[in-house]
Amino acid sequence: MNKHEIGKRINKLKQEIEHHRYLYHVQDIQEISDAALDSLKHELYRLEQEYPELITPDSPTQRVGGRPLDKFSKVRHSNPILSLEDVFSIEEAQKWEEKNQKIVPGPYDYFCELKLDGLTVVLTYQDGALVRGATRGDGITGEDVTQNLKTIESIPLKLKIEDLPQLRSGQGRSKIKIPEIFEVRGEVVMTKKVFDEINLAQEKSGLPKYANPRNVAAGSIRQLDSKITAARKLDCFAFEIITAIGQKTHQDVHKILTALGFKTNPNCEFCGDISEVGKYLKKWEEQRHQLNYQTDGVVAVINNIEIEKKLGSVGKADRWMAAYKFPAEQATTRVEDIKIQVGRTGTLTPVALLKPVSIAGSTVSRATLHNQDEIDRLDVRIGDTVIIQKAGDIIPDIVKVLPKLREGREKKFTMPKSCPICGSPVKRPAGEVSYYCTNKKCFAVEKERIVHFVGKKAFNIEGLGPKIIEQLINEGLVNSVADLFKLTKGDLEPLERFAEKSADNLVAAIQVAKKIELAKFIYALGIRHAGEETAMALAGSFGSLKKILQASIEDLESIDDVGQVVALSIYQFFREAESRKLLEDLNKAGVQVDNHITQSSKRLAGQIFVITGALKSLTRDEAKDKIRSFSGRVSESVSSKTSYLVAGQEPGSKYDKAKKLGVKIISEKEFLELIK
Repeated sequence: MNKHEIGKRINKLKQEIEHHRYLYHVQDIQEISDAALDSLKHELYRLEQEYPELITPDSPTQRVGGRPLDKFSKVRHSNPILSLEDVFSIEEAQKWEEKNQKIVPGPYDYFCELKLDGLTVVLTYQDGALVRGATRGDGITGEDVTQNLKTIESIPLKLKIEDLPQLRSGQGRSKIKIPEIFEVRGEVVMTKKVFDEINLAQEKSGLPKYANPRNVAAGSIRQLDSKITAARKLDCFAFEIITAIGQKTHQDVHKILTALGFKTNPNCEFCGDISEVGKYLKKWEEQRHQLNYQTDGVVAVINNIEIEKKLGSVGKADRWMAAYKFPAEQATTRVEDIKIQVGRTGTLTPVALLKPVSIAGSTVSRATLHNQDEIDRLDVRIGDTVIIQKAGDIIPDIVKVLPKLREGREKKFTMPKSCPICGSPVKRPAGEVSYYCTNKKCFAVEKERIVHFVGKKAFNIEGLGPKIIEQLINEGLVNSVADLFKLTKGDLEPLERFAEKSADNLVAAIQVAKKIELAKFIYALGIRHAGEETAMALAGSFGSLKKILQASIEDLESIDDVGQVVALSIYQFFREAESRKLLEDLNKAGVQVDNHITQSSKRLAGQIFVITGALKSLTRDEAKDKIRSFSGRVSESVSSKTSYLVAGQEPGSKYDKAKKLGVKIISEKEFLELIK
């Protein structure tokens, strides 16, 4: 982009950020996630750093917070409450330190705190008694919410001045004296437990549920009736002393706050250098889900207050502290193009090619768009700025388009009329959302079919990745999956990427894979609509491939979770001449289907499990195998038939649905006890 285009992009970003900031900070409404808004602000900050001449006084990077509401009297803060510089990696944290050391030479030590996701407040004490509590507001002026803050029991109404420690200084130790006016900064939060209780009450009353604890905490502090605030059981962690009382380090600040009777976060930690800061970041990135309150990052503070004073601030941010944001589950980026991917059943799937962005700890450049209906629903266009979301290790989804950031050059996308791989006509069957290539011998279809066939949940042939499969097809060595079992060392050795040892290893792996369980064999065939769970159900119900081949549509429909569409697809597959030939070729190639189903007991017979969230002690596939080994069944969706929902870390919408249906929800620990 040229400078003119950069200017237009900056203006669009400023308008969009201000819109969401006003909704979030003034009206307590959240249209997009904090992570997505942070991503927009980070893009604006980077562009303004590259083109400082385009920075204007009304830019969101030059202001802090939102405007105070009119329902409370205004309070002007004695000291401005400035914002934090955001860093998104340890490398950015190191650059932040290097930048500071050019102003005030190091070395530095640090005091690190969890960045709590709540509402910042300023508490003012006169002669040791709480006389005023105010919200942050715009950083200069806040709202007087004293009566509401008095309902929070973790905020002392009177300071325990007699318990103050002595501070170490160059002249020995000195007694701290609290002046007549004394100010403290803290963060008001709501615990996850209280939040769940409130949402349960909302649900029972037929009222909409709240989005997150932060919003409820903010709304509770702004209640005109303090009885409502008291009922919300809010908490407050003090983290800063605004008044100068001789504190030498930020570590001193926390000791003084604790002595005065404030609740401070027990997870703060002294870090001797920036590398220790990195270890602290990594530790809490992994452990944050165990906390009973929400945290979206870590604040690293230069411990020495004299150095803090010398560094001062720049613009609206203090130089001496930075906020490291945990890898976001959401981020914003731009759609650079939309391409078509052809799957093993001939399905044409549109995939958005994105400007690379870091999300959930990894850099992503692609997101699935599923089908044309989904593209139309989102109204996503090439060139759009979008919010993407990643859950687990799957390809991210586009969850929202930001149309106000459009510049007029965006292009709409429509599905092609012919296959981009083989040029054959494309059709969309009645009643379906997907388009399909009509050529069953399409190169892309054959390749994906073989990739599926050799995958971990099917024949599990190690060493046969997509690139090797493509090479084997191109060389004419493999035209169907049955050809894999005819490969010899002599076929492979002349090929690029293959040496004698690697050829031996692959041939050996193929030979080992010739004996396969019935359920995995059915799954490997890639029958349309028949996934892993359906394959398990077929194997468990019929017990042999021969009986499945003989089954009528009615026989297939009698199996739990096999509906009319799935039953018809299975029935037609096994009656197609091409499928019969494939089974015959596999048999001739020496493939043996083992009808035995390994089960250690019938303990979970008749029980249906759904797993949601991340498990710590085992993978999701391992958990599924454990359930099946005890004769239990696994489903991907929650229904009234579900026996248990196993809830790991950060459970998704399945958790809410299970609560609504009254399905029993068990933790990972309870699940492990069940299968022990």
